[in-house]
Amino acid sequence: MIRPLTSHRSLLRRILKDDEGMTLVEFAFVGPVLILMIMGVFDVAHTQYTSSMVSGAMQKAARDLTLENAGSQQEAIDENVRAQVRAVVPPGAKIEFEKLSHFDFADIGEPEEVLGGNGDQVCDAGERYVDDNDNGQWDSNRGKGGIGGARDAVLYTAIVTYPRMFPMFSLAGLPKDVTVKASSVLRNQPFDEQDRNATIRDC
Repeated sequence: MIRPLTSHRSLLRRILKDDEGMTLVEFAFVGPVLILMIMGVFDVAHTQYTSSMVSGAMQKAARDLTLENAGSQQEAIDENVRAQVRAVVPPGAKIEFEKLSHFDFADIGEPEEVLGGNGDQVCDAGERYVDDNDNGQWDSNRGKGGIGGARDAVLYTAIVTYPRMFPMFSLAGLPKDVTVKASSVLRNQPFDEQDRNATIRDC
């Protein structure tokens, strides 16, 4: 009985002193975190690169849209931006454009003006407002769809949505898709008189 017990203790001591395979065990703990961090860095870098590409393409497109004949070239200008963006994003990316024209730069992002009322710039029942975009309803953004006319200030925005390139979003709690948004502000050339015929309407 004594000899088997001694041999068991000896075996246990040898096992405790044996450090072969320790590196594999350590990597099993550290590896997933390291791989997640590396993929995260690549994911952030790709998003920043895509954002830079979209911004550059939008600046060029905005300059083209200021020309007098831009109205007939809008689709070609948009398609040029799409082509540049598709070169750096995965297939299936969704690319949308938004063009809002304003009478002046100060109007960009502003709600339609409410006349009188309680001064909260929200169109409540019984108040009146200036329908700048002439769509028959009060809007929190007075911009009018399209590039407008002569001298108008235009907010030109591209919104790009695409699936992440690295399969780590669920482990890091990130959304499946990346959305990159870039805007450019421009003023149309003064090839004609600027027109502002705003209608006063009831809220």
